Amino acid sequence: MTQEFKVGDTFEKEIIVEEKHTAKYIGSGGLEVFSTPSLVALMELAAKDFIDTKLDNGFSTVGIEINVKHLKATPLGDKVKCIGKLEEIDGKKLKFSLECFDSKGKIGEGTHFRYIVENEKFLKKIYQ
Repeated sequence: MTQEFKVGDTFEKEIIVEEKHTAKYIGSGGLEVFSTPSLVALMELAAKDFIDTKLDNGFSTVGIEINVKHLKATPLGDKVKCIGKLEEIDGKKLKFSLECFDSKGKIGEGTHFRYIVENEKFLKKIYQ
């Protein structure tokens, strides 16, 4: 397991809000605006992609906790950028802080924990 990351490392991930990201499409609401589940997914994906590219083959991460505030609505077609920071490393447990922005400003914030796993061992354990 390679650890080419350190506390304080930052990363970004962007998406354009499409119909598949809306509350109406997902079913978490009735309006065609960026959904809270999509906000959560973007935050998790940003953290996962950042860490997974720094691990040896055969290792990845799994999300174990997320705490999010969705502050403002974002319309279809707008860009959402997630900016993350690795806040803590406790063995295989990683803590991230995350903020999301659209063209008008901050739309969300939160913390997310991920755990480093060895893929084969992890899958073997849950499928026994």
